[in-house]
Amino acid sequence: MTRFDVKRELKQCYAPKNTDWALVDVPAQQFIAIDGCGDPNTSADYARAVESLYAVAYTIKFTSKTSLGRDFVVGPLEGLWWSDRPEVFTARTKDAWHWRMLISQPDWITVGLIDEAKQAALTKKNLPTIAEIRRETLEEGTSAQLLHVGPFDDEGPALARLHHGYLAANDLRMSGHHHEIYLSDHRRTEPAKLKTVLRQPVRAAGE
Repeated sequence: MTRFDVKRELKQCYAPKNTDWALVDVPAQQFIAIDGCGDPNTSADYARAVESLYAVAYTIKFTSKTSLGRDFVVGPLEGLWWSDRPEVFTARTKDAWHWRMLISQPDWITVGLIDEAKQAALTKKNLPTIAEIRRETLEEGTSAQLLHVGPFDDEGPALARLHHGYLAANDLRMSGHHHEIYLSDHRRTEPAKLKTVLRQPVRAAGE
């Protein structure tokens, strides 16, 4: 059985080589998602949300393999981040961050299968946060994107270059939430070697 792997199928989105901003065309994707707010390093809600998201993701994988005969690699954790004040990201004022954590799903995964997996995961794990997980579709389209190598807190200069240089130089404006894809497991990778895709959906400034 060949396993679907979103990192292989969408290399332009999950394996960029550029370490400064460049444009990429992102196709529509479906995810399982959960929302919250606060500092991801200290928020108990964030930790519970991520634990619940993985519990459902692996249950979906198991259900798909056993019931449909279609296996896939569970995708990396992803996050959308936003605030009423964009400067809180360059300043790393994390208590003011809103987040939507995501894990990509193959296109054959239905809402019914997600709901079935949620119920099975809730029965097994007894994590009430599982009930908050839902299907989410993203249609980001044209986006500025780069590969950031290093600690999460070192992302500020790259974001400042985007906000105060790249967008204006290319006659662009932001058109969606800041998106991060965590290619490394921060629990097992030293900070200097962490790899994170940073993405910002954009539109022409006049649109």
